[in-house]
Amino acid sequence: MRRLDRWLVLLALIIGTGCIGYLSTRHVWVADWTRGARASLAPESVAVLKKLDGPVDVVAYLSPAGPLREQIAAVMERYTREKPDLKLSFVDPDLDPAASRQLGITGNGAILVRHGTREERVESDVNERSISNALERLTRGGERIVAFVTGDGERQPDGKANADLGQFMSDMERRGLRAVPLNFTQVMGVPEHTDLVVLASPSAPLPPGAVQALVDYVRGGGNLLWLTEPGDEDLGTGPLAEVLGVRVLPGVLVDGQGAALGLQDPRLITLGDYPFHAVTRGFRLTTLFPQVAALAQVSDHDWAVVPFLRSGDRSWTAFHGIDNDKPSTIRFDAAAGELKGPLDFGFALNRLSPRPDRSEQRAMVVGDGDFLSNTFLGNGGNRALGERMINWLLGDDVLIDMPSRGAPDRVVPLTQTTLNALTFGLLALPLALIIAGTLIAWRRRKR
Repeated sequence: MRRLDRWLVLLALIIGTGCIGYLSTRHVWVADWTRGARASLAPESVAVLKKLDGPVDVVAYLSPAGPLREQIAAVMERYTREKPDLKLSFVDPDLDPAASRQLGITGNGAILVRHGTREERVESDVNERSISNALERLTRGGERIVAFVTGDGERQPDGKANADLGQFMSDMERRGLRAVPLNFTQVMGVPEHTDLVVLASPSAPLPPGAVQALVDYVRGGGNLLWLTEPGDEDLGTGPLAEVLGVRVLPGVLVDGQGAALGLQDPRLITLGDYPFHAVTRGFRLTTLFPQVAALAQVSDHDWAVVPFLRSGDRSWTAFHGIDNDKPSTIRFDAAAGELKGPLDFGFALNRLSPRPDRSEQRAMVVGDGDFLSNTFLGNGGNRALGERMINWLLGDDVLIDMPSRGAPDRVVPLTQTTLNALTFGLLALPLALIIAGTLIAWRRRKR
């Protein structure tokens, strides 16, 4: 009888195991027992996913070599666990370089996040914060209106000429932006529902009425991106610079360290390191800026001015020799009033908004517009930097600022006393073992 009971118990265990195995194929249950649930998505990311109706496609342009694909898959697995219709696919950029260039994919590690007809790009630091921020930008309601000042030789947002911004704005339109022209000879001021005004490198002096309209727009709380160039201090934009609290310095910024990178023209400024700002946080791509004007900050203004683009130690503002056929012969001339670097040429400004419907007003002044032009947009991280700038100006710089949820025991703080005790222990323990072994061996021999 006892033997029969044992067989019945064994049979019940086999049947129970089979039932559990079958149920596991039909139903999934996942439990995160890590401290702070750091192996799962943060509540902020889950809330973002709930805003997205319909499928989401994540396309990672990664080479099969290296561990990046596994790392990305591990991050995205947390998202697919919460949203089953979020699909991850990999594309080798080396197999289709023409398509990669058309999409603006540079280097290895770019990720496109698509929802419906819109897409967002994640260039670097692929983690939960960057992915969730890209998803959040996809959810922003309606189009953002970006008005480009026209009529005075500015770069055109839909132009195909080398100096225009057609390629860049075409990318930004897929991210929910709509570029519209703004000609102050046809309208009295900036339309009310404009989210951002762009003054992109005018080549002719602006009429006083246009400058005053821009000044009134800024004083009224509007966001502004001003791409200036060397010599623009003579275009009548002084009142605009005054209300922003910045000044365009004379001369052209040149940098002698470009020769080490193979650049024969010192007027080409390359950056790989940036001052800390929300726009440049975690940004490690190299950018190229041709024909740059240095900027200076004017005191006694209510703007918080933070430089986010800065030249190297071997740079200066050149007054002479910049238009000759051999720019590599340019030399620093302190007697002529040239200023030695490092010098700032990109300012991010913010303050409390005068408008009651907005909490903060933002503006940017950059001493170069060529880096976003059709000619130079594909160089290094120019495109990615431009996207970060637009997102910051529209208030989408820190959509999700999740605290670090790493393991609490990754860092063990040790005082000097503890270190001394450990050092003594590491030395004393082997010595004690040697003495004990010697004593044991000596006693055995005496027997």
